[in-house]
Amino acid sequence: MGSADLRAAEDGRARVTHPFHPLFDQVFEVVDRRRLVCGERLYLEVEPGRVESVPVGWTSQAVADPFVTMAAGRSLFHVDDLVRLGDLVAQLKT
Repeated sequence: MGSADLRAAEDGRARVTHPFHPLFDQVFEVVDRRRLVCGERLYLEVEPGRVESVPVGWTSQAVADPFVTMAAGRSLFHVDDLVRLGDLVAQLKT
């Protein structure tokens, strides 16, 4: 989470981070936060008098995935390497 996201979480605001959500990359006031059977949701005031709920995981207030944090963008394997490996294995089977 970047420093802007931390400030947003501290001052009762959240950014919608899910890339396919219609409110993507917009910041809203958090009206409520509830734990429901379907998961934890934030209630955001998207305009005066209009509140919408979104899963917490789709906002800047989501807890960071520990694996993603520890990996820090590093990977032992790259897609191109894995594709070439698959091709080599396929050749060996023939």
